[in-house]
Amino acid sequence: MRKSADWMTIWDDRILEVIRDEGSGSPTPLSEHDYIHISASQVSKRLKKLSEHGLLEALGNGIYVTTPDGEKYLDGELAVDDINGHSENGDESAQV
Repeated sequence: MRKSADWMTIWDDRILEVIRDEGSGSPTPLSEHDYIHISASQVSKRLKKLSEHGLLEALGNGIYVTTPDGEKYLDGELAVDDINGHSENGDESAQV
């Protein structure tokens, strides 16, 4: 079972899953995915947040890939709050 952080939304897991399955992702294609039901601007915010916390890596031009920690999180092997230097306490402003 995955242990998400307080700052995470249900869309974060879905975004991470789609990016892992497809190899990479960017806001517009992700927002058009059948599995994700938020706008491209909301996806963009979530991608940046996931990158700030070490679960995604920005490759440039709005393209993101999962990091090793992102893979471990998706596999249920890592709690996001356990990622060194990336934990955050109670950031409610990140909710979409």
